[in-house]
Amino acid sequence: MTDQGEESNSSDDENSTKSSTEEGSSPASEEEWAKLTGDSRAFDPGFKGPVVNRSCTDVLCCIVFILFIIAYIILGLIAWVHGDPRRVAYPTDSKGHFCGQKGTPNENKSILFYFNLFSCTSPSVLISLQCPTTQICVSKCPEKFLTYMEMQFPYSKDRRYLKYYSQFCKSPIVHPAKSLSQIVMDDDCPTAIFPSKPFLQRCFPDFSTKNGTLTVGNRTMFEDGNGRTRNAMELRAAAKNINKVLDAKTIGMKVFEDYATTWYWILMGLLIAMLLSWLFLLLLRFTAGFLFWVFVLGVIGIIGYGIWHCYHEYRNLQEQPNAHLSVYDLGIQTDIKMYFQLRQTWLAFSEWILKTGFVKLVTMRKHISV
Repeated sequence: MTDQGEESNSSDDENSTKSSTEEGSSPASEEEWAKLTGDSRAFDPGFKGPVVNRSCTDVLCCIVFILFIIAYIILGLIAWVHGDPRRVAYPTDSKGHFCGQKGTPNENKSILFYFNLFSCTSPSVLISLQCPTTQICVSKCPEKFLTYMEMQFPYSKDRRYLKYYSQFCKSPIVHPAKSLSQIVMDDDCPTAIFPSKPFLQRCFPDFSTKNGTLTVGNRTMFEDGNGRTRNAMELRAAAKNINKVLDAKTIGMKVFEDYATTWYWILMGLLIAMLLSWLFLLLLRFTAGFLFWVFVLGVIGIIGYGIWHCYHEYRNLQEQPNAHLSVYDLGIQTDIKMYFQLRQTWLAFSEWILKTGFVKLVTMRKHISV
């Protein structure tokens, strides 16, 4: 009886095992599943995972970046508080008054006049961007040669010289009793005036060429009012320095004018860039592989075209007479197009394209291997 009971029990266990196997929960499958998933861990409230080994990276770069942002904000605040955009549009005299601005005493005096142009040959002109001589606002530029001494002598007989000369003094002269040395010391009037024409709202000497010789008002030599005889070449050297100052200021003026006239286009461009960035992120979410290879091929194509263009320009400049000069020989030029006439410039461009392209491809090598 006992054997029969044990046999019946074993048969019942086999039947139950079969039924459980049929239902899909066999012990063999559970063992395989345990091997795949591993043993379950008990909850540990002190476990922090890989967060313990994490730390900040590029802290120094982050600090430098934040400092630059703060510096930009401070610079913008200083420019907003102490800056004046009118200085870009109007020339200013030695006292800081604007020439030609409406509602001021200089409303009808829109041209800037320099007392002594020869002082503009000083090297400090290019540093301070200012000619170290008295500057006043006038309604028109001088049209003839005249020194203070030449005006002073015929004063008793003809006052027309005094009236004409007074236009270019700080204040109208009633009686020219001061000596030349006193005039120079007080800096009330220029020692001499020359034929000039307005250019960029400033009085510049009226240069011309006569039989291949540079002249000012049809003269090659003239008195400077201090007892010295000058020539037109000396005056042109002074005018060139003023032109360099004006070129530097003109660049700033053009930048300011561009911002003032195209600010809405800039805002639209920023908005379009933001929308394109969002679209790019969406495409990157679904077509990352395709976009990656597009970028790789695009970088290679840009490198190839850039090298070809640099070689093409370099080859075209081989026959130009001054194309062999270096950037150091040319010096600092406000006209950027001057540098594009040098072969050295295109060699530098090709080298930069190769280096940057190589770096970009190297940084993407891990993704390429994937």
